[in-house]
Amino acid sequence: MTTAVNPPAREAGRLLVGFDADDTLWQNEQFYRLTEDAFAASLADYCEATDLSERLLAAERRNLALYGFGIKGFTLSMIETALELTNSELPGHIVGRILEIGREMLRHPVDLLPSARETLEALAGRHRLVLITKGDLFDQERKLAASGLGPFFDGIEIVSDKTELTYQNIFARHGIEPDRCVMIGNSLKSDILPVLGAGASAIFIPHDLTWIHEHAEKPEGDPRFFEVADLSAVPGILQAIA
Repeated sequence: MTTAVNPPAREAGRLLVGFDADDTLWQNEQFYRLTEDAFAASLADYCEATDLSERLLAAERRNLALYGFGIKGFTLSMIETALELTNSELPGHIVGRILEIGREMLRHPVDLLPSARETLEALAGRHRLVLITKGDLFDQERKLAASGLGPFFDGIEIVSDKTELTYQNIFARHGIEPDRCVMIGNSLKSDILPVLGAGASAIFIPHDLTWIHEHAEKPEGDPRFFEVADLSAVPGILQAIA
């Protein structure tokens, strides 16, 4: 999903500032961890939790190209993993339990991270703010609506994946050169490295529970790479960049 907007005129000190959503503006991975615990409990008679986690991660990675990122693909990967462990003799009540914990994830509340609202309030109007997130369209729209943060953004970009080309297309669509663009997020793999590759700057905000698939090496020494502890430090970094 993309919300179309008219390209702005180039203004001194005004940047396009992209914000990741999950585990940058609000909590997300913690719900996956809780769901994985419930999944392990339902299969305790078939597999140790550690082995189950490894099998589930392998299934998720196999299925990303087919299901994409998000809760629905995660639920299907749980069912696939359970079928493997039971030699395709998975009891119906366990299938039902897996589907239920998947639905519970789609209903979880939105828990904003510290300084999320305050940071957006401080930046709105000063810069062009764009939410750039990947995952299931309906779920991301639900979380954005529940967060109450939607009015702060000049554009919404819900994408299937975050690659260098993805960011290049977003910058072009908004009519802003990459050197006037900054991305903020918790994933080195998705929010930082491809953004730097596209010619923009990136602000990394580590999250304790970032999914292992999103881990990567930090681009140490790159002058366009910044790391801060939380969102409250973002306005100061943007002032230095602008």
